Amino acid sequence: MIVNITDYGSGEVNFVEYQVSGLSPEQLNFLDENLEEQTSIVGDDLIIKSYFEDKLYPFASDVAQFRLDDFIAREEIEMNAFLSSFLEDM
Repeated sequence: MIVNITDYGSGEVNFVEYQVSGLSPEQLNFLDENLEEQTSIVGDDLIIKSYFEDKLYPFASDVAQFRLDDFIAREEIEMNAFLSSFLEDM
């Protein structure tokens, strides 16, 4: 499974959009049907859009802006770990 952040933003709504590839059709459908986040299947990829309150938004700090690549990589790893554990219930 490969997780990439494809979009993010803050302001009126804070969000992070993830593209998840390398899943089987069964895994795609399971995640699409069971995750609480907004999801869609585009081709062979799962798109997940997560919304955050201001205090929980991962890219809000000054440090995040200075080391943005590190924060993006950490978020991708955390989402990969979350999805892997979620798929264990499949």
